[in-house]
Amino acid sequence: MTATAPPFSAFAERAIALAHETLDIEAAAVIELKSRVGRSFAKAVERMMATQGRVVVMGMGKSGHIGRKIAATLASTGTPAMFVHPAEASHGDLGMITAQDLVLMISNSGESQEMAVILPVLRRLGAPLIAMTGNSQSTMAQHADIWLDSAVAKEACPLNLAPTASTMAQMALGDALAVALLDARGFRAEDFARSHPGGALGRKLLTHVSDVMRSGDAVPRVPPEATFSQLMREMSAKGLGAAAIVDAEGQVLGIFTDGDLRRLIELGTDLRANTASDVMRPGPKTIGLNALAVDAADLMESHRITSVLVLDAQGRLCGAVTSNDLMRAKVI
Repeated sequence: MTATAPPFSAFAERAIALAHETLDIEAAAVIELKSRVGRSFAKAVERMMATQGRVVVMGMGKSGHIGRKIAATLASTGTPAMFVHPAEASHGDLGMITAQDLVLMISNSGESQEMAVILPVLRRLGAPLIAMTGNSQSTMAQHADIWLDSAVAKEACPLNLAPTASTMAQMALGDALAVALLDARGFRAEDFARSHPGGALGRKLLTHVSDVMRSGDAVPRVPPEATFSQLMREMSAKGLGAAAIVDAEGQVLGIFTDGDLRRLIELGTDLRANTASDVMRPGPKTIGLNALAVDAADLMESHRITSVLVLDAQGRLCGAVTSNDLMRAKVI
């Protein structure tokens, strides 16, 4: 017999209905912002681009939490930014703000008492002010150089009290500012990686072959005249599953791998009388010393190999990197 799911309780149905309604209200609030993003938004981006100092984000309560996230997003995408708590600003933290900074003040009502207190000081300081509020007639909007409209028709809260749709709109508008600034600055994936060195993207874009390769005596190599016995001893001792055949100047002539050995045995070749040059494969896959480790991973994947020889600027063998080396470095 097929088991049937128990029927929803009235509680469960109510919870799901409210969740759907919340998502609908917040999605509508964000979509409605599009019609109000225009010249003032462009001016805000221009002023932020021209700022010689930092973008100082301020907000109280839930708007403060959103402000912290906006400041963090700006900072990680090329716009120096920090969050300053308005209440703490009245007790000394205003000293963090200079005339070269730009202040982004966030408040749904635009009447936050803590920010209203410091508005005159900020005006005298000369730092440009951008107000992100839901009320064009509010104190903050009236005293700001630029007003960004973050108004919402209603909160998702059934009581229309708890900041829900309004904070979602603030978050989306902050992300829009960050993305516009990112594009204006020509910010690239490599720039993002530099501010995220501990993340997966940072490892991929900042780790070079030279950081993860084996070098010196750890790289199996033999001269072309080496006997087959010497070649096998070198491969076994270094545990790479391959050995490079190099000339007296360190130029790579070829490679011999475990796979090559299996293929020769299957053909019934008498290997004892061969030298390294007799059994090597010329033209092995190589990569430059300063290449990104992720490029070595792509090279291995595209050619279905597990190791790559590393060459210096003069084309001499200086190392080797394997898929295991890349996995240990968390590049793959």
